[in-house]
Amino acid sequence: MKKFVELIIKTQPFVPEFISGIVYLISSLNGIEEKENELLCFFTELSDDELNFIRKSLEGLQRESIIERFEIFSETIEQKNWNEEWEKTIQPIKVSDRIIIKPSFREYIPKHNEILITIDPKMSFGTGYHQSTRIMIRLIEKYIQSGMKVLDIGTGTGILAIVCAKLSAKEVITCDIDDFVEENVLENFSRNEVQDKCRFILGSLDKVQENDFDMILANIQKNVLLEMADEIKLKIRKDGYVVLSGLLLEDENDIISHYSGMNFKLLDKMTEDEWIGLVFQSL
Repeated sequence: MKKFVELIIKTQPFVPEFISGIVYLISSLNGIEEKENELLCFFTELSDDELNFIRKSLEGLQRESIIERFEIFSETIEQKNWNEEWEKTIQPIKVSDRIIIKPSFREYIPKHNEILITIDPKMSFGTGYHQSTRIMIRLIEKYIQSGMKVLDIGTGTGILAIVCAKLSAKEVITCDIDDFVEENVLENFSRNEVQDKCRFILGSLDKVQENDFDMILANIQKNVLLEMADEIKLKIRKDGYVVLSGLLLEDENDIISHYSGMNFKLLDKMTEDEWIGLVFQSL
């Protein structure tokens, strides 16, 4: 029977979007399975040079302070249908009393007042199965108002934009720097019938021309949130809401201090496990 190489990658903090971005550069990649705190990567073969590339890339994330440490484990295993194995593990998830997230290959009949969102992640981050995504969704549900204009930075699968559209936002603009995101985002917009409200821009925040947003969302690691704070301030309306996550509990004081110093008022915070979300209002 044909053999495969299984690579288990653990990082602290766990940043699956960055890890997957590295391993997708390996041509022999056959599949990825995201666990709670680790990424399982399956390769038809993996040379010493390719393994060294992955290790060096993770060391680069350390130097950039995106992760503090990492571990890699590998073993040779017998062939399986990895996509089928992954699908077995993914079930609909109830994020809040109203919002249910499911993949397209699972059936779910929504109950009264439930909002059903279908997400297929492909190579993008944001399925509802990560704590920071769930925190963002719950905070959006708490603060969004009908008719709002929303900006979702680093949209990934587009899940947060879809939630906003389903909760009666008037317009949602999304952006992401990864070109592989675009096809997945547009498919998810169409699948959830929000393509008339949601628009995708390939590129960083400076590609977004508008500066009149009622709500800005960013589920990104601390360093990036600190770097883009000035741009966020320029694009949010007075009294507008900024919802941030992708943050660990230990990041809380740095983010609050930085944003408070830019005339943002902390309104709310929410935690799940070691992850935290913060809501600011522009003064």
